[in-house]
Parts: sequence; structure tokens; C-alpha cells
Amino acid sequence: MPLKIEIKGIKDGELIPTEFTCEGKNYSPEVSFRDVPSGTKSLALIVEDPDAPVGLFVHWVIYNIDPNVSKIRYSVEKVAKTKEGFIQGKNDFGKVGYDGPCPPKGHGFHRYYFKVYALNSVLAVQGNATREVLLNSMEDKILGQTECMGKYRR
Repeated sequence: MPLKIEIKGIKDGELIPTEFTCEGKNYSPEVSFRDVPSGTKSLALIVEDPDAPVGLFVHWVIYNIDPNVSKIRYSVEKVAKTKEGFIQGKNDFGKVGYDGPCPPKGHGFHRYYFKVYALNSVLAVQGNATREVLLNSMEDKILGQTECMGKYRR
């Protein structure tokens, strides 16, 4: 069975609730994983907006997620290492952790992709890693991947 991702409060292709955005509490949603491939040593999650005026904009980088953990909890604190031991990288706001959708007003809908990767190793990447650093370190280590897309506009 292929890897699956489920985001509490966000159905694939539908609107992202305000609480997960800059207009709300800017909390990270609960993200659950199912059908993790055999041999997975860690999971990684990248949240990105391909519709930003500056091009691809990254909202969350979190990795070295234990594959035996079935979810990332709601409202993860903005620290380099969570209490569960997950590592959070730097988003394109220049901050560590999750910062939700915040498209320019009147810019129309933006798509936000929550992409999860099952990896055959724990990554030896230091904190504050960017999306690019993470993707480079994951090369040839991906056992499976999936995504969920939510939309938002201001």
C-alpha cells in the first residue's frame, strides 16, 4: 500500500481553516501518516506554496520524524528540536518551524502542498536546514512519498 497523509481539518483540494494561517492563530495542523513503507527509518515533511509572487515559498520543514510515530501533533512549538525529537528547519519567512498561509490580499487562491517523504535513513542534517538542503540530503533515500493540497486566499 502506498504511503498516505491525512491533515486534520484540511481535506485534499479544499480550503485551509483560518486557524492554520497568518489571519488566525498560525498553528500547525495535526498531520497523520499511514501505510509507511517497510524499511523506513525516518519521515520528512515540507509544506510549500508554488503560487507565491516570488515563486515557490516554503512554510514548514520538519524531518527525522520517527516512523513509529503516527502523527505530528497540532500546534508544534517553533523550536529547532521538538519534544518528540523531530528537527525543524527554516521556512522562507526566515524562521524555524511552521508559519501558515499568508498570501497577499487580493492575489486569489494559493495552493499549499503538504509533502511527506518516507526515507531509508535518519538524516545527518543540522538544524535550520532549508528545503533545498533537506531535498539534497534525501537524494537516493526516498522509499515513498505522498502529498495533500489545501487552498487559501485573503
